Amino acid sequence: MITEVIKVKLKKAGLVFSLLVIFMLINNSSIFSRNQSGEPLLLAHRGLGQTFSMEGITGDTCTAERIFQPEHPYLENTIPSMEAAFRAGADVVELDIRPTKDGQFAVFHDWTLDCRTNATGLPADYTMDELKELDIGYGYTADNGKTHPFRGKGVGLMPSLDEVLTKFPNREFLIHIKSDDPAEGIQLAQYLFALPEKRLNTLTVYGGDKPIEVLQEQLPELRVMSKATLKRCLLSYEAIGWTGKIPSSCKNTQLHIPEKYTSYLWGWPNKFLQRMEEANTRVIVVAGDGNWSEGFDTKADLQRLPDGYTGGIWTNRIDRIGSRHESKRE
Repeated sequence: MITEVIKVKLKKAGLVFSLLVIFMLINNSSIFSRNQSGEPLLLAHRGLGQTFSMEGITGDTCTAERIFQPEHPYLENTIPSMEAAFRAGADVVELDIRPTKDGQFAVFHDWTLDCRTNATGLPADYTMDELKELDIGYGYTADNGKTHPFRGKGVGLMPSLDEVLTKFPNREFLIHIKSDDPAEGIQLAQYLFALPEKRLNTLTVYGGDKPIEVLQEQLPELRVMSKATLKRCLLSYEAIGWTGKIPSSCKNTQLHIPEKYTSYLWGWPNKFLQRMEEANTRVIVVAGDGNWSEGFDTKADLQRLPDGYTGGIWTNRIDRIGSRHESKRE
């Protein structure tokens, strides 16, 4: 008698489990999501700049000293490089910011000026006018220092954040705070407060956990991202995403997801993209394992994406993959 009761309970448990599995599969199948149309959103890393080998790279590597032979005349994080990126079809341009001595933000990648420019020290040691006098193409070489193809050509090319946003009033940007200093979050929040809502809607900010936490508190409607926000969203989503529920930590943010991990996401690709869109969250797929800024930089790279993919793509070579977008607005 006891054995029969146990058998009945096991059958019921098996039936419940089977129904749960069926629900999970159906609820997260892209087959039953609305049809996606359009092309992927293209995010141009630092505009259009010189690329370099990722082999053996560390956080202290001077990448200007290891560029490939130049195929175009543009230097990263400059207005000409951003113009070229948008012409090639970029939907969004990523740029890096550093605080200056006179309370502005310079658009520049490195922690110090030593690698790329003809100066030394921190950007914060200089006023914006002084930074304008530097040659940001000084340190680039593709042959171990035998030649410097951009030396003398980068004088005056380091822009301020204000210059960039004024030059491209209707374009979208991803602003990168290059530190974990909360003071930079406060400074940027004060700057952004002065911008109209329409302009704020075209901006996303990412960076260290502390400055991004400040921005979240002071500008809750601004789309932001840090390692902490990314981790909170994805871990929560993996726990409950199978139900179709979107965690609050996944709302109003941006997700940079290495391509090797995308298949682990509930509802990838269409269902997942649809859910994140409803949460005002942008999804960007990056190449590699996500440790470095590897991108989808050739037409062949794009073949690794799911058919009909309409989310975001991170690229370092918008000139190579953006040609099909040339008809986009100028």
